[in-house]
Amino acid sequence: MNIEEFRNYCISKKGVTESFPFDEKTLVFKVMGKMFALTGLEYNPAQANLKCDPERSIELREAYDGLINPGYHMSKVHWNTVELEKNIPHELILELIDHSYDLVVNSLTKKLQAELASL
Repeated sequence: MNIEEFRNYCISKKGVTESFPFDEKTLVFKVMGKMFALTGLEYNPAQANLKCDPERSIELREAYDGLINPGYHMSKVHWNTVELEKNIPHELILELIDHSYDLVVNSLTKKLQAELASL
């Protein structure tokens, strides 16, 4: 998956915005104001940080050693850095984006969840 496919999939999800809150090279995706994905635009090959259930993070890091790693500059428990253009199945990357998005949506207040549902 290239960076444009990653961006297009993230931005297509309900309630998602994109911005550059840290610098002009780090693209951040938020759902209802909460971050669920980010990517550095200058990395080659492309990679992204995605939120992940802690137990699943360990399993993924073991199964995809060197391709899925503890989150770079993030909580190593709750975030993974995923190599987008290497040997990770396209479907798995989509699933990991969905998983990250769902974790954040499920942590939103009931008010924000209702707002999201009404979009």
